[in-house]
Amino acid sequence: MTTALSIVNSPLVSLRNVGKTFDSGTVALAGLNLDIREGEFVSLLGPSGCGKSTALRIVAGLGTATEGSVAWAGGAAGDIGFVFQEPTLMPWADVAANVRLPLKLAHADPAAADQAVAQALARVALSDFAHSYPRELSGGMEMRVSIARALVTEPQLLLLDEPFAALDEITRFRLNNDLLAVWQELRRTVVFVTHSVFESVYLSQRIVVMTPRPGRVFTEIAIDAPFPRDERFRTSAGYAGYCRTVSDALGAAMAGAAA
Repeated sequence: MTTALSIVNSPLVSLRNVGKTFDSGTVALAGLNLDIREGEFVSLLGPSGCGKSTALRIVAGLGTATEGSVAWAGGAAGDIGFVFQEPTLMPWADVAANVRLPLKLAHADPAAADQAVAQALARVALSDFAHSYPRELSGGMEMRVSIARALVTEPQLLLLDEPFAALDEITRFRLNNDLLAVWQELRRTVVFVTHSVFESVYLSQRIVVMTPRPGRVFTEIAIDAPFPRDERFRTSAGYAGYCRTVSDALGAAMAGAAA
């Protein structure tokens, strides 16, 4: 099942016949083929346990494939920013120090690091909280800090693993808008893992629907609605139509696994 795509950018990273079997014997991925194109916003959508996060970690180099290959344009992995499901902030450090961590580990010039931190915090509207501590922030603000930390090195590829799943709906909508604004400004490649049909349609240019474990691509669906997107899109007939199409594809993937 395949939907024609209008995205024609060249691949930044390609996964070919990627499989992952854990030491326990669990087969998380099998025969996963996926191109991630330069500058696009793509979501990996599927039920919990279908291997979405495993695939993301393999792309990031945080895990290795049991079989298959991961090939990067130019032959070498690009700069990567990773946002986990939890903010994973250092509680003893203020916001600025948390965001500065990747630059500190890279031994960046202090003056350049200060400028990069200030710019990253401005992008997520946290400039006034640079000297606050994680305990003083809401859950949504903590996630903004995590996104700023991933952006501070201006990575070529930004990977987000269900970053908003634990947040209330209003905060989640706001952060969806903020993430799209950052993507439109920087035009970096974004891969977003979610199990929400509605979130995937709102954010994405392309949605990759995955099968239940072992995960592979069931279909890819282009979301051709223009950017910027706002509440008018979220309440439009076009949005509802895309949600039905994606929901039907997800249901078909689940039914195929159960057959």
